[in-house]
Amino acid sequence: MDAKTFDAKSLLDTLFDKSILFKTGVDGLYGRSGVFEDVIERFERLVTSIGAPDKATRIHFPPGMSRATLEGSGYMKSFPQLAGCVHSFMGGEREHAQLLGMMAAGEDWTELQQATNVVLTPAACYPLYPTVAARGPVPDDGVLFELSSYCFRHEPSKDPARMQLFRMREFVRIGTAEQVCAFRESWLERGKAMIESLDLPCEVDLANDPFFGRGGKMMANNQRDEGLKFELLIPVTSIEKPTACLSFNYHRDHFGQTWGLKFADGSLCHSACVGFGLERVALALFRHHGPEVEAWPASVRDTLWGN
Repeated sequence: MDAKTFDAKSLLDTLFDKSILFKTGVDGLYGRSGVFEDVIERFERLVTSIGAPDKATRIHFPPGMSRATLEGSGYMKSFPQLAGCVHSFMGGEREHAQLLGMMAAGEDWTELQQATNVVLTPAACYPLYPTVAARGPVPDDGVLFELSSYCFRHEPSKDPARMQLFRMREFVRIGTAEQVCAFRESWLERGKAMIESLDLPCEVDLANDPFFGRGGKMMANNQRDEGLKFELLIPVTSIEKPTACLSFNYHRDHFGQTWGLKFADGSLCHSACVGFGLERVALALFRHHGPEVEAWPASVRDTLWGN
């Protein structure tokens, strides 16, 4: 793989040829080798070590969450194109025979399935907010969590940096506006320093979420104008359009209002999060340092395997 060649096809072909990723027949859905997983595991240890002084409460959420929670979060208003709902067969023997007949005839049998109460988790932090709210008032000094989860977003692509199922690590701070803004500023510095320690080119830039529809353009513009979202960008499959590998978000009191996150005096909590796209960082490492991890720069190996 020529490190100077930045395109999705060359990266994906190399990762397939070197048995680092494996085809499944679905774009954006890949098997991962032990080498790929080891790189992610080492990077996660690095993330944890950098966040350790903050003493966050660690929670691992499953890749599925309550459909009611997704509905209550407002996600479907902003990102219906990305959401995934788990469906299941709920019929009897007659419907089962019909389903098998439709499959044998090559017909669409999915109409015989119904939506369950489970949706695929779109971001690691979404199950957190109602969980915290259910515990009662937030302490005056706020709370901090370190989260991990497999996430799903329906955007099939041949760009390996845009997987449909991927893992996120997040740190989420809930507290006053001052507390959460200080948290985000701290991680803007730490996140950039961490990526630079891996000998990866990067820049931090203002960003917006992919809000849906005509009204979404206004929401995206407002998000940028108010400086609510920044991304750390690394060239992975394009130099002109580098990939967002870390995200730094200030939600203001949106989730405080949505889930009733309040302090003891009744005032609403603010929140902010920093998210790490684990597969994207691993892909950036393979893109810039090559498919053979033993040949990566000594400083990078010391940073990852020395922790």
